[in-house]
Amino acid sequence: MKIKEIIYVLEEMAPTAYAEDFDNVGLLVGDQETEASGILVCHDALETIIDEAIAKKCNLVVCFHPILFSGLKKITGKNYVERAVIKAIKNDIAIYAVHTALDNHQEGVNKIFSDALGLINTKILIPKEQFIRKLVTYAPLDNAEIVRNALFAAGAGNIGNYDNCSFSSTGTGTFRGNQNSNPVLGERYELVQTTEVKIEVTYEKHLERKILTALFNSHIYEEVAHEIYNLNNKHQNIGLGMIGELPNPLPEKEFLEYVKDKMQCGGIRHSSFTGNKIKKVAVLGGAGSFAISNAIQAGADAYLTADLKYHQFYEAENKLLLADIGHFESERYTKNYIVEYLRKKILNFAVILSEENSNPVKYL
Repeated sequence: MKIKEIIYVLEEMAPTAYAEDFDNVGLLVGDQETEASGILVCHDALETIIDEAIAKKCNLVVCFHPILFSGLKKITGKNYVERAVIKAIKNDIAIYAVHTALDNHQEGVNKIFSDALGLINTKILIPKEQFIRKLVTYAPLDNAEIVRNALFAAGAGNIGNYDNCSFSSTGTGTFRGNQNSNPVLGERYELVQTTEVKIEVTYEKHLERKILTALFNSHIYEEVAHEIYNLNNKHQNIGLGMIGELPNPLPEKEFLEYVKDKMQCGGIRHSSFTGNKIKKVAVLGGAGSFAISNAIQAGADAYLTADLKYHQFYEAENKLLLADIGHFESERYTKNYIVEYLRKKILNFAVILSEENSNPVKYL
């Protein structure tokens, strides 16, 4: 199996198109045409992880955090990033990162976080915007169903929990071909009027090339009339953070003790207690200070995230309990999920969970 075949599976789990613009996901080091000997899954692709990959004969490291986040102008081994990259290259080890591609997935980091806490009735906290497009096209009656089904097969027409979604209406189409035309209906220079079906479907923007290919391949016309629109609709199944409910409300202190146990936290920093019981809980793995207002607007009783600064705890405004449970801790089960996913999709192949604890934060 080549590394590119494994990348295909990783893309199914966490499409790189879901990643935030600032992020650096996908294959960071290595050649995708290389035959894979084994996969080591980790949180951070540090030098010690590369050593572990060498020892376990794995030439592909799948990590959550990208070891290469911003550009490198020199690779001299002067810091932990450069040392990891140099060792990976010297030993022909590829590195692939998922990060916010998995953060934004409805079954990704924040669903894993929510499941660890036993939250129910979960939904995306901050649905992704500017991600949905609409295609409008026109086909003759006997070709319309073929075109529609081809668009569905390419990934168009998915809305929330429904697929094969479209809208069709019937009207009259007109056209006249010039001397270079080869019309399916009528002759050159002839003004043709025919009954056509207007087909409208929405799709995720990263699927556009695939969907247009399906349109052109399935349509019988020489020139395929079509229109593409950007929609302002929020994508309810892609986005950052998640909000859900505890099966039974808990007092604030008892809730934090519960979180500390479930997420194996070394400590939890939190805002002042509000005096309310915790029922509705918002979570965002990693650095999530930007979503405090979103959690408040969503009516959360508590918001769990990481990397909060001193003054950001004031932003709780006694409207909810704000808790920093630790960056690593909020994402700690992500690598386990990746391993389980790959083992289900790639049978009879070595997929190994790293034994390294890459959390740089220690507690006294």
